[in-house]
Amino acid sequence: MGFLSDFKAFATKGNLVDVAIGFLMGSAFTKLVNSFTEGLVSPILGLLTGGKDFSKMTITIKAAELDANNNVVGEAITFKYGAFLTSTLDFLIVALVCYLFLKAVLRKDPNAKPAPTATETLLAEIRDELKKK
Repeated sequence: MGFLSDFKAFATKGNLVDVAIGFLMGSAFTKLVNSFTEGLVSPILGLLTGGKDFSKMTITIKAAELDANNNVVGEAITFKYGAFLTSTLDFLIVALVCYLFLKAVLRKDPNAKPAPTATETLLAEIRDELKKK
């Protein structure tokens, strides 16, 4: 029973629960960003690039090898730059949202008192010690 009680104590700690919730929200947010990029941004970029599906744009480095019956003997080697650019765009959107979220969360309250300096803290400790005597 010691293992189960230790595991329960570990699993119910506040930080672990916060991390788990953050992980779940992050994976849901990733799906949202992917949907936004693939459903809204990629079609617009496709229009700008001549109506092609932006995420499937490739450069063929080596064509597929075919035999006499047109069966693929050797796979084509392609540079899938469209998928890479789409993933980069997804990353930039996630990074921007995280930046804006953290900026909003960490915004300082204009009415809040500034934290005491080290000197002020030391003087307060000295004052408190002198009051005790």
